[in-house]
Amino acid sequence: MSFFARGENSTDLAGAQLARQATASLAGILAGLGRSRSDLAKAMGVSPGRVSQIMSGDANLTVRTLAAAAEALGAQVEITFSVHPQTAGVPAKGSGDSSPRRGAGLPSRR
Repeated sequence: MSFFARGENSTDLAGAQLARQATASLAGILAGLGRSRSDLAKAMGVSPGRVSQIMSGDANLTVRTLAAAAEALGAQVEITFSVHPQTAGVPAKGSGDSSPRRGAGLPSRR
């Protein structure tokens, strides 16, 4: 099943999982640097309550929010897309060809 054919529930679950991963990683960076949520709030120029929202994973985290937190900590955010093993090599619905197009920013399979 293609990502775009998934129901809203699986998309919500995937989003929640990404938020948990991001906040766990952020918490790890904070701990590793010996910094508190309050320190992060000051460095980001936001309230401690906003940092609590971000760290709860309930907030709809944006790339911009993650970038702001990373910059405040002198860190970087890396986002990687990968194909689920069970869908690798399966053409998307409505597509006669699953190979990437040249010029689309994807490596050639040749």
